[in-house]
Amino acid sequence: MAEARDPKGVTREGPTPSDVFSSRFGGAATHVARAPGRVNLIGEHIDYNDLPVLPMAIQREVRLVYRPREDGVVRVANVDPEFDPVEFEIGPSTPPGPAGNWGNYLKAPAVELARRSAISRGMEGVVSSSVPVASGLSSSTALLNALGLALAVVNEVSLAPMDFAQLMADAERYTGTRGGGMDQAISVGGRVGHAARIAFAPLRMRHIVVPGDWRFIVAHTGVRAEKSRHAREAYNQRRSECERALASVAERGLQSHLVPTAPQGYPDLLRMMGSQAAIAAATEVLPAPLLSRFRHVVSEAARVDQAADCLSRTDFSGFGALMDDSHCSLRTDYEVSSEELDDLVDIARDGGAAGARLTGAGFGGCIVALASSDTVDAVLAAIAEQYYQPRGMSDRLGDCLFVAAPSAGASVDAL
Repeated sequence: MAEARDPKGVTREGPTPSDVFSSRFGGAATHVARAPGRVNLIGEHIDYNDLPVLPMAIQREVRLVYRPREDGVVRVANVDPEFDPVEFEIGPSTPPGPAGNWGNYLKAPAVELARRSAISRGMEGVVSSSVPVASGLSSSTALLNALGLALAVVNEVSLAPMDFAQLMADAERYTGTRGGGMDQAISVGGRVGHAARIAFAPLRMRHIVVPGDWRFIVAHTGVRAEKSRHAREAYNQRRSECERALASVAERGLQSHLVPTAPQGYPDLLRMMGSQAAIAAATEVLPAPLLSRFRHVVSEAARVDQAADCLSRTDFSGFGALMDDSHCSLRTDYEVSSEELDDLVDIARDGGAAGARLTGAGFGGCIVALASSDTVDAVLAAIAEQYYQPRGMSDRLGDCLFVAAPSAGASVDAL
């Protein structure tokens, strides 16, 4: 590539993956690996603090048609000509390309599987994707999961779903982003008709039915949220700030005899102190912006548990109010929103949504809004008319605006 790019784009009209495979590699692919993107309903920027989140897998996905090789070479092309073909040899020390290069999301699972399972057999394949570009819908993780699943099958590596998800979460750090494990877990373990409360350390998942008349609308600002490139520094900075805040509050807790021993992470701290005592202690010792970061993390964790309860009880208005509170916290305390995200949230709410918030890392990307089967059309129309039309983006509605369907997790099938 001439420059670093986001991993994928939305599939457009053009040659099919099978056409590209036949043209580039000869013959036909033997398997297809697919991995969905996800929309996080609530619980933002807290998975890397080992606190629970509430996402769901969506119908937009990355697909990889592939064929095993007898040697250790991986060769992958993309149906989108924007992305140059990638070729590398499997090994535990394969070096990454430039930051943001889409090939890093292919190398990452190969390197991690080589380290953990000593895989040695490669494959050749073609990628296509319907996940919007740099949208906060986890397109990069979907790519990483699809390639990882393909290599696991080729090399006869058998892992339980959550074990594989954890391995892929570890693998993504190869790309330079210090993320958590939410994206990998829901992309692997999603279930049709369900969201999932995901907890960490150890990774575990509880599926919760999404009520049949609830509609989660996803709307893209049109601004790329490229966590693999220019937003990576800000993203990683937030994680570092959370770690520093935790250390100071834990020390204060020990000095004040609020905790019996040094907490091992945020979950441990909150079990010992509770949310209110933790925030009170933080107020005494943390400077700005660490206090704001800490307050978001603790309050967002509480909102996840409340939202999971609302989902189970089909409390529509309660869930929407928690989404609103989450966005406010992300905007003011965590400072990851933007003018475009705030505009979309306001339009969705004014159009009849029960609640709306940014989803994903922020700095651009998407919002998610909650509507009912009775109000969904009005909310979609308001967003189209008040956000996309004035910005000359009406021709991009198919890419940018859709109702997310809670969907199945990743899979591999023979062709």
